[in-house]
Amino acid sequence: MDRSTNLDIEELKMTREQYILATQQNNLPRAENAQLYPVGIYGWRKRCLYFFVLLLLVTMIVNLAMTIWILKVMNFTVDGMGNLRVTKKGIRLEGISEFLLPLYVKEIHSRKDSPLVLQSDRNVTVNARNHMGQLTGQLTVGTEGAVFGHSVETPHIRAEPSQDLRLESPTRSLIMEAPRGVQVSAAAGDFKATCRKELHLQSTEGEIFLNADTIRLGNLPTGSFASSPSSSNAQQTVYELCVCPNGKLYLSPAGVGSTCQSSSNICLWS
Repeated sequence: MDRSTNLDIEELKMTREQYILATQQNNLPRAENAQLYPVGIYGWRKRCLYFFVLLLLVTMIVNLAMTIWILKVMNFTVDGMGNLRVTKKGIRLEGISEFLLPLYVKEIHSRKDSPLVLQSDRNVTVNARNHMGQLTGQLTVGTEGAVFGHSVETPHIRAEPSQDLRLESPTRSLIMEAPRGVQVSAAAGDFKATCRKELHLQSTEGEIFLNADTIRLGNLPTGSFASSPSSSNAQQTVYELCVCPNGKLYLSPAGVGSTCQSSSNICLWS
């Protein structure tokens, strides 16, 4: 019994000592130089964070405004962009367009009642090729006119108002063919045909018909009589149009009758 009593007394002493120690620790005065370490972002770091957040917000607003402006200016829609529209039949392009690279299309046509204009600072060249890639036709439109690399089939060729129409083949021949005839007319001007060597008018089954109030043949040679005084030739004003057997035309001084036979010595020179 004495032993258990001693154990209880010792436990009471230990409990008392612990209480006293705990009370003394709570009552100890705090040091005057104790430093407090706050948790968080303060000072210049906080200001930099706010600045970057504000800069990011401004950048987002500017990007959004630029995107809306581009969509408005370029006219982006569900069907296409600007004057370019994607339809079931292909691509529809309205207004003036500029192509910097070659354009490969199957068909180009304008709207109804509207012209199709192709414009270039230099030349506009249109090539036609077969399935093997060989060039079969070429059209070049430049400052000097239109140049065709091969034959041309067209129902109508005309020049601009108040402009001349000129058909020229610099190195080869120029051939115009039609099964029912070729008609060349000048309603309010002259028609001129010039060549360097010979100009042939040939009709295989018909005739050559010249219908005009006045038909003039300039620079025709003039035949003369073998024994005719020179004074009579100087006063001669009327001449007769004669034809040599080879078709050459010449003039003979007119008389009471035909004088072609007497002045036909010029046919010997041709």
